[in-house]
Amino acid sequence: MLHRVIYASEAVGPTGVSTLSIAQILGVSEVNNRRDEITAAIMFHRGHIVQAIEGKRVDIDRLMRRLLADRRHTGLRILVDTPITNRLLSDPVSVCPDPQAILRGAGVGEISRLTANEAEALLDLKYAA
Repeated sequence: MLHRVIYASEAVGPTGVSTLSIAQILGVSEVNNRRDEITAAIMFHRGHIVQAIEGKRVDIDRLMRRLLADRRHTGLRILVDTPITNRLLSDPVSVCPDPQAILRGAGVGEISRLTANEAEALLDLKYAA
């Protein structure tokens, strides 16, 4: 059975704001996600991160343990954790190219105050059309 988890966290140090840091995160994430058959979409905005991940429960749990131990995050909050019948996400890692527009479209001011419903709305907006 497949699951979807959406979490939000605050980036520590240059994580989420440095182009080099983001590139390093994405490179490692793509390799790991391909290996574990996880698909993901991530958004970096003003020192905060929101990410949706989809895959088998065992693989999602393993990834979440790594993320919880990762010192580049703090205050990691799981907003959505639900079984799904079909994947919405298709890439090992997809980056939101215009987070401000997606946030504005969902009526969300800041990732730091994101609710479960708003997180799902962000995902719906990113993949609408």
